[in-house]
Amino acid sequence: MTDTGRTPTDTVALHEIGLLTARLGLLAFGGGMSGLVFQEVVTKRKWLTEEEFLSGLAVCQVIPGVNVTNLVVYVGQRLRGPRGALAALVGLLFGPFFFVIAAGYFYNSIKDIGVISAALSGVAAAAMGIVLMVVIRGSIAPSQRGVGLLVMMAVIVTIGLLHWPLLPVVLLLAPISVGFAWVRARRHG
Repeated sequence: MTDTGRTPTDTVALHEIGLLTARLGLLAFGGGMSGLVFQEVVTKRKWLTEEEFLSGLAVCQVIPGVNVTNLVVYVGQRLRGPRGALAALVGLLFGPFFFVIAAGYFYNSIKDIGVISAALSGVAAAAMGIVLMVVIRGSIAPSQRGVGLLVMMAVIVTIGLLHWPLLPVVLLLAPISVGFAWVRARRHG
């Protein structure tokens, strides 16, 4: 008996792991996939116990990488070792890989059509406007007008105008932002 409560003869087939993660990979638009993986692996198939899944999920959220990718690799490894982890990863990436290739090919075939090109430029401009609005509203909220605006301007100048690398800017400005937030929290709380 293994530590998962399954007997060695009751192991999950590699193709089952691959097929499940392939289906999950095709559904993985946006976030919230951990709940779907839980539903499939714990509730529906009973491949892992709730405790095993939640322990793995906690680890997968701490280590670098995409949480759902880390999670399916963990599930595959837990079920079948390295081969299970590989089957889970290949299954997860297989469908999206070909979808992105097809989408890129489709985009290249229509991008030069006048109306399509104008529409895509408009969508890109609208998306940039929405992101900029969220940044502006978040950085100049009434409680943090001065500091938020200064940090936002520092980011725009250093990265946008001076073309400094992102990592040094973040390493410099993040502690400054945290320090100002800490001082403000101490004053108001």
